[in-house]
Amino acid sequence: MAPTNVRSLPNVVRLFKLAARPVGMPKESDFALAEIAMPRPGADQVLVKTHYLSVDPYMRGRITGIRSYADPVNIGDVMVGGSVGQVVESHHSGFAAGDFVLGSWGWREYAVVEGQTLHKLDPKLAPISTALGVLGMPGMTAYFGFLEICKPQVGEVVVVSGAAGAVGSLVGQIAKIKGCRVVGIAGTEEKVHWLVNDLCCDAAFNYKTCSDYTTKLKEICPSGIDCYFDNVGGAITDAVFPLLNVFGRVSVCGQISMYNLEKPEPGPRLLPFTLVKQLKVEGFIVTRWQSRWGEGIAQMAQWLKEGKIQYREDIVEGFGNTVKAFIGMLQGENTGKMLVKV
Repeated sequence: MAPTNVRSLPNVVRLFKLAARPVGMPKESDFALAEIAMPRPGADQVLVKTHYLSVDPYMRGRITGIRSYADPVNIGDVMVGGSVGQVVESHHSGFAAGDFVLGSWGWREYAVVEGQTLHKLDPKLAPISTALGVLGMPGMTAYFGFLEICKPQVGEVVVVSGAAGAVGSLVGQIAKIKGCRVVGIAGTEEKVHWLVNDLCCDAAFNYKTCSDYTTKLKEICPSGIDCYFDNVGGAITDAVFPLLNVFGRVSVCGQISMYNLEKPEPGPRLLPFTLVKQLKVEGFIVTRWQSRWGEGIAQMAQWLKEGKIQYREDIVEGFGNTVKAFIGMLQGENTGKMLVKV
């Protein structure tokens, strides 16, 4: 793909800003599409043309106005997020026009970025979009969040909620590689079919058509559950805890079922199970293992090459549809990684 000629650049470019704090499920009106003059790079900076934008569950927490593990996005700020693009103009010695790069310049068509914050990609090794999915943050979330916390053993039973998402679909496959019995929980029959027939889950069920999670889990996990990778929280997690075996491990990756609640839901108290079953329950932010991402990406790339890992990308076309893609992801419309192709 030939780099964009600087002389052919548009005079005006678009970006999305946060316009309002969402109440409940975000709305398109919570974001504003703005136009600015084409930015130009200074010393040690590069001008990047965006090819793909990532939309991820963590972004919902960043727009609440409350600081958690990262600063919130303020009203009027450009929306945050991982991006892949191509260098148009470089004033940094490490990059040249035409290079493909990974960075976090947010929801912009073009961006001026500090060169030291970018990672150069090799499009010959894998499609550049994978740097936002299986070979990027979601892949590392699955790899380290599951293996380092759950430490699965051959023959153990692993349950994954949100099992058809960008992270969950990879966790289930890693568990199979490690010799586990894998049960996936997803939100459509098509996703359940994909998990069982393509990703080789031993069992899966649609939580939207299941009236009793506890009974269903007892039926398909008669020997109990050893590891639980939790992407959703809520009623599904409430049903899993009583079925965990002694010395079970729970990796808490996300709580997407609760991100858009206007009022907290009452739920059962789970610490008694943690006590009497001597469970390990640990939440994590994937940047904990940032220094080891090279190791994780190399292993995931090897499994891809060997055909042991599959991935799916749900690609929404057009920069103007970024907000729709974000809301759709929060509503569970995606199978695999949701991306916007700019």
